Amino acid sequence: MSAATTDVLVIGSGFGGAIPAYYLAAAGATVTVLERGPRLASADFTHSLQLGTYSRIVDVIQGDGIAVVAGNCVGGGSVVYFAASLRAPAFAFERQGSLGRRLWPADLTRDALDPWYDRVEAALPVVRTNWQDVSYAGGVLAAACHRAGHTCNPVPLAVDTANCTNCNWMLSGCRFDAKRSLLLNYLPAAEEHGAAIRPLHEVQCIAPSPVAGYRYAVAYTVLDPEDYTCSAQVGILHAKVVVLAAGAVATPVILQRSATLLGGIPAAVGRYFSGNGDRVSVADVDEQKAGNLLGLSRQNGAAYQASAIGRPITAATYDYLNAQAPEFSRFTIQQIYFPPITNLLAQVAGSPPWFGIAHRNLASRWRSWLTLLSMTEDDNDGTFGPPPLVGSFTRLAPGLGLTALRYRPTSNTLNAWKKSDTALRSILAMDDLAQVQPWTGELAGAVTAHPLGSARLGDDPSTSALSSNHELRGHPGLFITDGSAVPASLTVNPSLTIAALAERAAPAIVDAVSKAGVQVRYAARLPGQ
Repeated sequence: MSAATTDVLVIGSGFGGAIPAYYLAAAGATVTVLERGPRLASADFTHSLQLGTYSRIVDVIQGDGIAVVAGNCVGGGSVVYFAASLRAPAFAFERQGSLGRRLWPADLTRDALDPWYDRVEAALPVVRTNWQDVSYAGGVLAAACHRAGHTCNPVPLAVDTANCTNCNWMLSGCRFDAKRSLLLNYLPAAEEHGAAIRPLHEVQCIAPSPVAGYRYAVAYTVLDPEDYTCSAQVGILHAKVVVLAAGAVATPVILQRSATLLGGIPAAVGRYFSGNGDRVSVADVDEQKAGNLLGLSRQNGAAYQASAIGRPITAATYDYLNAQAPEFSRFTIQQIYFPPITNLLAQVAGSPPWFGIAHRNLASRWRSWLTLLSMTEDDNDGTFGPPPLVGSFTRLAPGLGLTALRYRPTSNTLNAWKKSDTALRSILAMDDLAQVQPWTGELAGAVTAHPLGSARLGDDPSTSALSSNHELRGHPGLFITDGSAVPASLTVNPSLTIAALAERAAPAIVDAVSKAGVQVRYAARLPGQ
């Protein structure tokens, strides 16, 4: 039997995978994309909390001290994210963390990345929202910020606001094609140029290829669409170049399992995991004071009572992003909405037990909750243990997995969270406007939807896995372009930065394919042009 081959194998179809897949296919390479999750069209997205619907495309992956919410479908995190699209501040690229030296490669600055940000914003596209686009919840944050002497701004979004119905089901995909996920731009453009996308293909390991002219052999299993714990078949693809973009939880696991086969991997793989400094809090807003202190009102006579109405992210304050402030004291505070199912992830500090009458009364006030996300400067506190025998994590149930990631926040991270907690209370607890409590995570530890850094870029081989062009050290032709490449937390939502880095990496990957003997030429045309 002849071996199955491809010029380029891309593992994962989120921001880090879809973008290189498009440029490589447009350059003339034969491209195959393997995606662990299923492929769904807009009509397939069921806006429901019923098991078997949201759990098809969203995984909650439990580690020791942290839970990670991740996409599991063609399009990856772009299908289940809330579309907030922000450029990282310039100081984020100068961070040193506890290492005491610059974490990012010397040639990667905000100025250097701006042209690539421009490209992503045009390709998705990203829109600059106005106050009429802000939800009731975002308005509460804005009014509270104004009263406390702070600014607040609408958040730029990868959303077609004219088509958006404000259904607030963005975690479950968008039935209306209003959210500009990769299903609407880079991925179809890649397919137009011949790329083959194979859903339900879970990569297990990477090894040297015995086939002449091919560098890597990638083993995968094909998952049962009704039960992801079952494999329908197995296979191997031989590729001249591999782009690994399975996500910051899966990428290091694949590499760890492949370490012996590859003759070793950089020591930084599976270390320096960051949750982007995410800190979720819940403010229980006093409706009377929302009216009296903030002057808010709705047509139904209530002051607020609209937690679930509108888009999940619409407003944020950037007042704490001071480049002159010391590290671990800078953060964004953002209004956010989590569907009720995520209440199982964590427990509000100081609240009654979940099944008590008092807590039931608290939960009954959910319409007056204001959920807030602080994105702080954490200290890359996570480390992956030994990988499971198969898969990126041990699947316990649909949508629920267990990973060997151990997360222990340092004093730097804890102090960063404390500063953001203090700032939140100064805005929202003034005159008892709201009772503000962080999610302590007694059930899950920290919670993040922004995993980063587990195979990061850098100039120092002892503390980074990738060179500046995203190539894995010691392994020519093996590139990593997902969130695991981001060296440190960004203080803003990371999707746009991950995408911009993938745009930046594409020419170098095309060059590597050319050196592997494939006639390719990088074309700078954006998808659809």
